[in-house]
Amino acid sequence: MKIELEKWSHDDTESLKKICNAVDRKYLADRMPYPYTEEDARWWLGQVAEQDGKDGIFRAIMADGRIVGNITVERKSDVYRKDAELGYMLLTEEWSRGIMTEATRQICEIAFEQLDLLRITGLAYEPNLASRRVMEKNGFLLEGIMMNAVVKGDHIYNLCIYGKVCPSCRGAADPFAEDETKCRIEKNRKE
Repeated sequence: MKIELEKWSHDDTESLKKICNAVDRKYLADRMPYPYTEEDARWWLGQVAEQDGKDGIFRAIMADGRIVGNITVERKSDVYRKDAELGYMLLTEEWSRGIMTEATRQICEIAFEQLDLLRITGLAYEPNLASRRVMEKNGFLLEGIMMNAVVKGDHIYNLCIYGKVCPSCRGAADPFAEDETKCRIEKNRKE
């Protein structure tokens, strides 16, 4: 199976609407409207057109030429501006096929290359083992668990916080660093 990430375009309005209405929302944030309308899709695609490559990376997940999901890395702000948050959704019938693991690998490469980030953060509700495995397979480390942090419908979940440090930024601030390589930002300050 060929997995690719493609930039969203306004021509994808109907595909985005269908995906957002069809995905399993059990572990998704409530901020995504339901039902997801054509107007919602047009608004979001407009935001993506303005922000892609600046404040985030926003991609359609393609499996053998079909849009099967969405994946994003969105930059945080203020003192967290060198961090970004990973988010994704995949049609249920495409689960357990390695699609999200590969899509996450690809988007992390793009985000570190284009957004000048030190790290990417991923959040998962504790019982969402599949999402946690996707991050772990991509080098994200479990950094902590926030107890009773998520209220979703009638459920209260613990929130797992994962982090992936930019490969070219491993160094003194990284307790798992294997060498004394300094982050490219530190190198630039000295020059």
